[in-house]
Amino acid sequence: MAAPKVLAIVLAGGEGNRLKPLTAHRAKPAVPFGGIYRLVDFALSNLVNSHYLHIVVLTQYKSHSLDRHISKTWRMSALLGNYVAPVPAQQRVGKHWYLGSADAIFQCLNIIEDERPDIVVVVGADHVYRMDFSQMVDAHIASGAEMTVAGIRQPIASATEFGVIDTMPEDPTKIRAFLEKPVAPIGLADSPGEILASMGNYVINADALVEAVTKDSENSGSRHDMGGDIVPYFVDRGTAGVYDFIRNDVPGSTDRDRDYWRDVGTIDSYYDANKDLIAVTPVFNLYNSLWPLHTGYVGLPPAKFVHAGAGRLGHAADSIVSPGVLISGATVVGSVLSPGVHLHSWAAVSDSVLLDDVKVHRHAQVHRAIIDKNVIINERARVGLNPEEDRARGFTVTESGITVVPKGTIVD
Repeated sequence: MAAPKVLAIVLAGGEGNRLKPLTAHRAKPAVPFGGIYRLVDFALSNLVNSHYLHIVVLTQYKSHSLDRHISKTWRMSALLGNYVAPVPAQQRVGKHWYLGSADAIFQCLNIIEDERPDIVVVVGADHVYRMDFSQMVDAHIASGAEMTVAGIRQPIASATEFGVIDTMPEDPTKIRAFLEKPVAPIGLADSPGEILASMGNYVINADALVEAVTKDSENSGSRHDMGGDIVPYFVDRGTAGVYDFIRNDVPGSTDRDRDYWRDVGTIDSYYDANKDLIAVTPVFNLYNSLWPLHTGYVGLPPAKFVHAGAGRLGHAADSIVSPGVLISGATVVGSVLSPGVHLHSWAAVSDSVLLDDVKVHRHAQVHRAIIDKNVIINERARVGLNPEEDRARGFTVTESGITVVPKGTIVD
């Protein structure tokens, strides 16, 4: 039996309001992460590693840096007909932009018509995880469902943060109801303290998807959302299944990071996910060569550490140091440094995330902060040590005390 023809659609038009100011000048999937990556790289790497090589990325909000990254980085073999193509909102069906994720697919049905796939894999572009989608597709085909939703086990106490998948008691692979942020959901039969939260990843029969989003477009009361509207449509038809992420066996994964998945939708979750990378035994392992994470940094010089005198030792501990970083007599602890960061003598950076080309001058201090690209922190300036001072300078400070300095700021 011939393998099904699969088209992958990456939903990358999200505005990411809760991640501002990091999304003030870029789409959420274009936000840098983990030193050298952008968030969209995780979805695309998972698809490519799953051998799905016909991929469209639907973009909309402030998409220039995202489109540029995809065009420069994600080049497939034209000889073999493979591609990763960014597709901006085009107002094909009316004078309006995408009204939701389902409407984004509806407005781009020409892509499905041209490609003529048997199955469409629909994924979000702003989560950090590893997943072999081919295993989910196999499970979908075997189940006979028209739509399969990927679910990840989460503590029942966190149900109010997710779309929750309520399964049939007699068959836990079928969805009985899709619950939006429920207050008192029923726990799983094999783990009463957990629920299945939607990961925002779907496998759908192509003809059923076309029919569903077309009907949804005619419903004036719909939010035109994949999770909120399309999943319930298939649930009502009795043809919605669930794929438990715990079943996914990614090559090279360990018991520690096997079912890692993070929605980095807030500043705090983004910060925490970056910190997950730098433990001695990381919660999420960037160094799994059997399931590589692809990105586009080439031509950068190696990181360099200079000065080794008393009281002026250029060093980093428990940190990620990207190519092109120069640590000149500075101290770095528990941090993620992106390409082009330059730390001058006697500067101190701790528990922070510094994005590309940040400059920290002599005797400056940065603690529990996220510093966006091209920021200059002048001599003896301090960031993250006094929340009230940071707020007075117009910086965002979260309730947990993470300070965010916007792109291009000069800090005195």
